[in-house]
Formats: sequence, C-alpha cells, structure tokens
Amino acid sequence: MVRAVRQIAVLGATGSIGSSTLDVVARHPARFRASVLSAHDNVEELVALCLRFRPDIAIIANEAHYAALRDKLADAGLDTRAMAGAQALADVAGSDACDTVVAAIVGAAGLGSTLAAAKAGKRILLANKEAIVVAGALLMQAVAESGAQLLPVDSEHNAIYQCLPCPAGETAIGAAARPGVRRIVLTASGGPFRGWSRTQLEGITPEQACAHPNWRMGRKISVDSATLMNKGLEVIEAHWLFDAAPETIDVVVHPQSIVHSLVDYVDGSTLAQLGNPDMRTALAYGLAWPERIEAGVPALDLAAIGRLDFQPPDESAFPCLRLARQALIAGPAATTVLNAANEVAVSAFLQGRLRFLGIPAVLESTLAQLQERGHGDLAFLLDLDARARRLADELTRSEA
Repeated sequence: MVRAVRQIAVLGATGSIGSSTLDVVARHPARFRASVLSAHDNVEELVALCLRFRPDIAIIANEAHYAALRDKLADAGLDTRAMAGAQALADVAGSDACDTVVAAIVGAAGLGSTLAAAKAGKRILLANKEAIVVAGALLMQAVAESGAQLLPVDSEHNAIYQCLPCPAGETAIGAAARPGVRRIVLTASGGPFRGWSRTQLEGITPEQACAHPNWRMGRKISVDSATLMNKGLEVIEAHWLFDAAPETIDVVVHPQSIVHSLVDYVDGSTLAQLGNPDMRTALAYGLAWPERIEAGVPALDLAAIGRLDFQPPDESAFPCLRLARQALIAGPAATTVLNAANEVAVSAFLQGRLRFLGIPAVLESTLAQLQERGHGDLAFLLDLDARARRLADELTRSEA
C-alpha cells in the first residue's frame, strides 16, 4: 500500500520544538513534507529553512517583516509564497495547505492558529500549552465537533497519552475519565534552582534562569520551568486534555528527566513512560501515530543512569504551581488571567525590569484584582487576556 505523504505545517519553525520537528521530518522524506513554515520575526532563519525544506508557504507573524521575507525568498529563487500576520497563520492552519499542524508558537499568540486547525479537523501536535490554558473548553469542543486528532507533544502529556487506556483506532484524549484510572502524575525536573530556598532565589538573573540542566528550550519556557509555572500550566493542560479532575493530577519532582510522567490505576499498577530528555521522541510519536518511527534519539541506558530520584515540589519557594492550581479550580477565566500575567511578568524579567521573585507576586496580584467568572466565548477570553496584560504590566512596574 502506498502511504500518502503527510503535509506538515510547522508553526514556530525557528524555535526548539520547530527545529526538533524538522529533524524528524528530514529523517523520513517518504512520509513527511514540511509544506508550511512560520516564524515570529526571524526572517533570515526562516528563509534558510525554506532553502532546505522548500515549503509551499512561509509565514512571518510580525507583519512589519513581510516585504523582507517576500524579497529574500525571491532573491533565493524560491517559489515559496510569503504571508504575514496572525490571520495568515490561522487561515493556512485551517486550509488544504497542510493536513498536520505542529502548534509550537510560544504563548497565547498561538491560540488562533491552533483553534483554526482544530475546527478544520487537522491532526494537531500540540506543543503550545498556552492555547489550551486560555481556551481549553473551546479547543476541546472544536476537536470533538470536527474529528480532529489532538496529540500532545509536551513530553509529560505525551507520556500520559501513551500510558492511558486506548482502544485500537482511538486517541487517548479524555481517557483519564475512564474506569480504572486513579490519578495522573506529572514529573518536573525542578529546573535550575531545585532545592533552593526563597532567600537563595533573591537576585536570580535571566541567564541563570534560562540555564536548564536537562532540556534545550526557548527562554520563556526555560523561565517557566525555573519558577515551576511550566508545571502549573501543564496541570491545567492535563485537566483539559484528559478530562481529569484537578484533585486527580499530581506533580512530583524528578531531577533526571527520564520518567516523563505516570498513570496510576486503581488496581495498584502504575504505568510510566521513560526516555532520554529529547523532544524528538514525542514529536515522532505524534507525526507517525499510531505507528512508531526512528527519531534519532539514543536508546535509554538505565545502567549508565544508575538512579532515578523523586521528591515533592516545594510550593513555598515556588508558589507559581500553587497559583496555577488555584486558577484551575476558579475556572477558565482565572486561567486566562494567570497565563496573560505570566507572559507579561516573564517578559519583564527577561528584560531586566522585574526580579525573579516578582513573577509570582505579579501573578498573585493580577489574579486577586481580576476575579472574573464563567467560560465565555473567544471574544470574552481575548478581552480578558488584554485586560490582564495591561494590569500585569502596571504591576511589574510597581514590583521592579
């Protein structure tokens, strides 16, 4: 049987997830083709990727760089069509230019294209956790109505996905609600400051926060890992992806990042997915699902690793995890506020305008001052997101 070549849109192609995706795509040219590539504002790197992968469409999210992208593609002799802006990302994600969308745009900026892909019934490799944190109900409804295949490629959620019960031909989305599952357990590396006290966290620099011990990631997600907000966002994401009640989602710190997450069953069994800390494993799983393909990741050598350690997270030193749990219980409006405030606070920290411990302080104050309720439609959530960003920006200035 001749297998059709999957047409892949890599949204966020110049980031770490995009690079890992394209590495897997390049290993299987008979199975996959990068038909769409996007970047935020890095025209040079996007054009270089176009020269290598020859996509049909290249999109620069920052519309101010459209002319530069168009001209550089022409100068390179490429037939790749240049497009720009958030609407272009959404339009292409929902079009016949692709059948698979890798949603790797950082932050809430990836929401529109992810929703468009879901409504169009695409296979979605979800690496953008903020989209589901902000609009989880809307995204899951769109997936259910269109028949889209939503495959999480965060290492933790991908691990849970692989460990949940899943009848042949079905996806594991929503499977935690099935009888037999007691809880799901997300693992956290603990970031670069694992074991540090709040006193020790005074004076942390962006360079220190971005120096993750195990994973190669972008600066925003590296800071989120350092504050444990990344794990808080993943708790919220797990709730929506797997229809899991907040009280059935646990977090455990695992410094080696070998056990990517676990599922606990009522009979006393606990299933875990293990592997080297390399995003290509989860991405290859999502691209080829339900098959497994070679991803360029070395086999796991447990004897060489020697030991696997686990400990509870310290929510007093790292309160972002606690704040995320509180927001999840409060409802979708609160998680929207949480995400917006976090993006603003992390950006201020990376720019040197906010101290490291100012990040959770800004989040807590923003949540306290914007206590909206209800689910709301997309317009409501986007308006709430904008209001939360304005308030958080004001708070970063008072915390500086």
